[in-house]
Amino acid sequence: MPGLIGKKLGMTSIYSAEGKNLPCTLIECGPCVVTQVKTVEKDGYSAVQLGYGERKEKNTPNALKGHFKKAGTSPKSKLIEFADFEELNLGDEVNAELFQEGEFVDVVGTSKGKGFQGVVKRHNFRGVGDATHGQHNRLRAPGSIGAASYPARVFKGMKMAGQMGNERVKVQNLQVLKVLTDKNVLVVKGSVPGPKGSYVILEK
Repeated sequence: MPGLIGKKLGMTSIYSAEGKNLPCTLIECGPCVVTQVKTVEKDGYSAVQLGYGERKEKNTPNALKGHFKKAGTSPKSKLIEFADFEELNLGDEVNAELFQEGEFVDVVGTSKGKGFQGVVKRHNFRGVGDATHGQHNRLRAPGSIGAASYPARVFKGMKMAGQMGNERVKVQNLQVLKVLTDKNVLVVKGSVPGPKGSYVILEK
């Protein structure tokens, strides 16, 4: 599906026509440059590779320098492929005008990393909830994990403490409230995964 690469700028809120205060996210999407056009004859499938964000020349491998030179653009920091795009040529620019106000988009990002967390924060366990009756150190403990002489192991997928966040997350059906074409900024309703300044992928 067609889409764009963007950068999360932060959150704000705007008022709807009915006077409701709507939380929304600002996403800078574009200009994205077509760095490669893949065809069924040559590559076995049809897709368009877009590049976004500037990258220092000295930090770019020579193979990628040639790749960007062929497209007639400066080195880009993020490359993503999109299928089923309309006819585009090498070096073309795609920007926020791809989207229209009122339509719905899917946004893919990497969630904020929370480090190693316990079961109360990670899986919303309630804990013991009572510090009396000898429960001096069990308030946030996971409790039994169910293993005994049978099955003599812990089942995969058991909700336990561990690494939380820093995962690829897709949020679907976010409404585009405004398209600021002069600044290549989209205002989408709701929240988007990741911190400010992180890369996101927008899909129609």
